[in-house]
Amino acid sequence: MSQDLIETVTDRVAMLTLNRPERLNAMSRSMMDAMLEALPRLAEDPAVGVVVLTGAGRGFCSGGDVKAMAEGAEFGDMGLEDKAQALRGRMEVSRWLHEMPKPTIAMVRGAAAGAGLSMALACDLRVAADSARFGTAFARVGYSGDFGGSYFLTQLVGTAKARELYFTADLLDAQQALALGLVNRVVPDSQLEEQTLALASRLARGPSVAYRYMKRNFNAAESGTLKDLLDLEAWHHTRCGMTEDHKEATRAFVAKREPVFKGR
Repeated sequence: MSQDLIETVTDRVAMLTLNRPERLNAMSRSMMDAMLEALPRLAEDPAVGVVVLTGAGRGFCSGGDVKAMAEGAEFGDMGLEDKAQALRGRMEVSRWLHEMPKPTIAMVRGAAAGAGLSMALACDLRVAADSARFGTAFARVGYSGDFGGSYFLTQLVGTAKARELYFTADLLDAQQALALGLVNRVVPDSQLEEQTLALASRLARGPSVAYRYMKRNFNAAESGTLKDLLDLEAWHHTRCGMTEDHKEATRAFVAKREPVFKGR
């Protein structure tokens, strides 16, 4: 594991912390390599129910390393095709955050900008501190955008607002982001970790098989037809009805107690 990424697992909640606080957690090659190693592994780990992504220090992630861009060190002497392929490989981080069969939560303090914003948007849920600030930032450095931001932002706020935010690179504060539906919750800075981990722990105790199929349904809904989604829902709903978790939940409902899910 790279020192640019810190991984901890407690009570079925995996925390991935982007760890370059002196650079507002600007992305590095070693950070992305570590993310690409960790996410598939956590996706398959039965001891992990939820993945939380956050940043060390006072920011979430400022996106690409602009200093490295200015120095021409971002991709070195690679040609166009090799650069595009290398970038596409790193962008699998966003696909894993979005498609892994477990809930993912971005815990955002301070700046989430550029590809940092894209990664936050790739997560299922976003909990923001009062200090959080959100910006596409790409126009400020003459880039068109990466890590799936244009896709996720369009899904969340609609194409007109997404285009405006990309073209202008205007910053949004936490309350503006909440009003747009960009984040799910805004909490005081002092309570960010406590409230995010409370949510994560709640989900980690939930029906993991059902969550897996819920994510498949929602991801299909983003681009599929209604007929395809209805077919998918029918199969997934029936499959969940055959799990031990479903049977436990019905018994708990009748007994007026909290269910104990086992992921089976």
